[in-house]
Amino acid sequence: MRGPLAGWLLFAAAAVLATASDLLSKEWIFQELGMPGDQPAIVLLPEMLSLRTNLNEGALFGMGQGLGLVFAAISFVALTGIGVMVFRIGRQRARGEASALDLWSLAALGLITGGILGNLYDRLGMPGLTWHAPADRFGTPVLAVRDWIHFAIEGVIDWPIFNLADAYLVTGAAILVVVSLFQTRESGGDAPEAPSA
Repeated sequence: MRGPLAGWLLFAAAAVLATASDLLSKEWIFQELGMPGDQPAIVLLPEMLSLRTNLNEGALFGMGQGLGLVFAAISFVALTGIGVMVFRIGRQRARGEASALDLWSLAALGLITGGILGNLYDRLGMPGLTWHAPADRFGTPVLAVRDWIHFAIEGVIDWPIFNLADAYLVTGAAILVVVSLFQTRESGGDAPEAPSA
């Protein structure tokens, strides 16, 4: 994959695939199980992994409950920052300063973008869900992220229910950290072999 256009295509493909898979998976599980508590969970691995619907008014893994609109605003700021980063990488590639690390960065930024867009869609109430409980919220629009993957081992860990968008955000951030470490070593002259793309 060479040239600035290829970089943009990689970023766009990662972003579109991440967004689509997140939204389709959430739509499917909420059609299967309904709102939280409507149906029993789908158990994939007994006492370890199950699928259950949950509505999260906070951020990643349930942090900051009730601040959904604040996180929605932060999402727009983050998307602007990502756009700037992708533009800079594209400009470097146009000058012939491309490396395999650029491609990893673009793929990671695409995953992060997909994660942001998938959860932002929910926070803005786009799925059209309304609260069915408690009574004082009955019928009001749900401005919360749809989560559905639950990993728990009794007595060891009970991970907050999450979705594919959360997984993409964490994966993309982890890739950027690794890329940053390689870039730091390269700038110091002690460069390990970069991951091939």
